Amino acid sequence: MNDPSPRRYDLDWIRIGAFFLLILYHVGMFYVPWDWHVKSPHPIAWLEPVMLATNPWRLSLLFLVSGAATRFMADKLAPSILAGQRTARLLPPLVFGMLIVVPPQSYYEIVEQLGFDQGYLAFYGRYLTASGNWCDADGCLITPTWNHLWFVAYLLVYTLVLAGLIAWGRPALIRLEQALARLPAWTLLLAPIVFLGLARAVLLPRFGVTHALVDDGYNHVLSFSMFLFGYLTAKSEAVRTRLIALRWPALALAVCAYLAFSLYAWTWRDAATDPAASLVLAMRFVYAVDQWGAIIAILGFGARHLNRSHPALSYLTLAVFPYYIVHQTVIVVAGHHLAQAGLPQALEAALLISLTVAACGATYEVVRRVPLLRPLFGLKPEAPAVTTAERVLPIRNG
Repeated sequence: MNDPSPRRYDLDWIRIGAFFLLILYHVGMFYVPWDWHVKSPHPIAWLEPVMLATNPWRLSLLFLVSGAATRFMADKLAPSILAGQRTARLLPPLVFGMLIVVPPQSYYEIVEQLGFDQGYLAFYGRYLTASGNWCDADGCLITPTWNHLWFVAYLLVYTLVLAGLIAWGRPALIRLEQALARLPAWTLLLAPIVFLGLARAVLLPRFGVTHALVDDGYNHVLSFSMFLFGYLTAKSEAVRTRLIALRWPALALAVCAYLAFSLYAWTWRDAATDPAASLVLAMRFVYAVDQWGAIIAILGFGARHLNRSHPALSYLTLAVFPYYIVHQTVIVVAGHHLAQAGLPQALEAALLISLTVAACGATYEVVRRVPLLRPLFGLKPEAPAVTTAERVLPIRNG
């Protein structure tokens, strides 16, 4: 039986699931034949369509759920307090991550790709002072960098922008929220697909995806629109009801679009010529169908089946952010060294996943017990032991 309370446990579960999918995705990036920080010497071509199963929607879903969490906070706080609290929660992990957590990723990247052999201390001094001059035919490595922590930087900026909108444009936000709540179910499904397809067709060729904040126009339109949608619909029972009703049609659309886009991507992955412009344009919209259909399906099934608490939720809700902060560095370092051990690839992959989960878990268990470390990993500066106040943090509490 679903929990009848207004707590959105379903969004907590979805957030946790999306972050753990991200960990598996980055393990896959070590093996798939796409560019990444470090690579297996034995790439696995068939992983490409597997990776594409979550590529269109995974991060968009995280921004949407983050917007919903922000809504429950914003309704209890003045905009200035909201901005201050989120800055205090997100900025320390971002700075700490750029200075301590992320540098090993860049180090092993230049070791593998540029043959750097002067050791980590020599690297780190150049990393901090942006004086490495680590370049190849594709460009130069700019440091310090945030790598996978770009999500934290963008989330912080979007929260500050939203706080400004709440302070100076609350009536407009209310009208927009009311308009979304009145949308018929099929409009809720189809209109965002048109928007996402147009954004991908017009903005992606111009901007690409850089994760560099200042020149990432397509990604901002995509990610901030998802963040704002989550904020505006988090408390709408009408939208929640329509999401549940749409879950099966949305899933069918997402599966069909995924199959079509995967076939397209596989067919043209090694082609000597580019596909026709009309085909590329069509695939922009097919990608959008996959993207929004999957998000609607996940939200709908989640609202229908996951809106309930569980003893594991109290642990996972707190653990997921520290896991996210450290996971990619563990994958890069462990992947680089495991690749040199000559193990069977299946065993190597199993060890890489196991080491990543174990290292993330150990990090969280240490961090949550050390008050000075908690803010650096996105945890509130509370007592080191888990207290009653930490037991369950539903999505409405941010």
